[in-house]
Amino acid sequence: MSPVTVGVSLKMYFGHERARAWFDEVAARVREHPGVRSGAVELFITPTYLQVLPAVAAFAGTPVRIGGQDVSAEDPGAFTGEVSAAELAEVGATIAEIGHAERRRLYGETEDVTAAKTRAALRAGLTPLLCIGETERQGPADAAAVAVAQLRSALEGADAGAVIVAYEPVWAIGAPEPAGHEHIRTVTAALRQAVEADAARDGSAVIYGGAAGPGLLTALGDAVDGVFLGRFAHDPAALVAVLDEAEALAALRQAQGPIHTHPASRIAAQGPATSKDAS
Repeated sequence: MSPVTVGVSLKMYFGHERARAWFDEVAARVREHPGVRSGAVELFITPTYLQVLPAVAAFAGTPVRIGGQDVSAEDPGAFTGEVSAAELAEVGATIAEIGHAERRRLYGETEDVTAAKTRAALRAGLTPLLCIGETERQGPADAAAVAVAQLRSALEGADAGAVIVAYEPVWAIGAPEPAGHEHIRTVTAALRQAVEADAARDGSAVIYGGAAGPGLLTALGDAVDGVFLGRFAHDPAALVAVLDEAEALAALRQAQGPIHTHPASRIAAQGPATSKDAS
């Protein structure tokens, strides 16, 4: 059975010392967490570039994965201010976050840029964390079509390798509530179908971000492979609560069998649903 994935992006909220303190506290908790220790739950964290090295050091000896919040589309060379995928891998990062809505909106990153960064990450052996999602609120069928188109564009010409697809509808990022459950199920089912249809993406995961918090994993069940957290996870106790929830979901999946038997995958096989967003 694949693990239930819980991711955390720290964005640029923490200064260096606060980040180090957070790493130490979370590391102490996950060392004792049975779900993380057993591999039933996979935790990854994307801090700022300057925080990658202390994060790698703090979580040494644990299964926690560390990633960069961005990566250069270029191989090492004369690119001032950039950080290459090769260097991220060299210092112990295993993930590169690519295509986040803020990168697209604030820095004008296009689908072509996202695809180039995805190719660079996979060349270096990093797992791309592909942020996918519609900008404006729309029905689930339309949102699913947008998300799948973004995913296919990002993977065009990329080497084989697993990816983590983070479905984050832009209108839900920072919102009080996540997207409606049926909306999420429809979009993630379509994304999972697209990933599973690509033989080069074995071992990939589809997770949800965008106002994700406690209770969402339980509500969504097998519709997602995990969640991607933001400011909610600044409180280590809150993060551990979601890890506990992920462990319970992993145990339930183990008891019930493979996730492809879940109705969400049958929805994917039939095509995106046309029901209205439940939120």
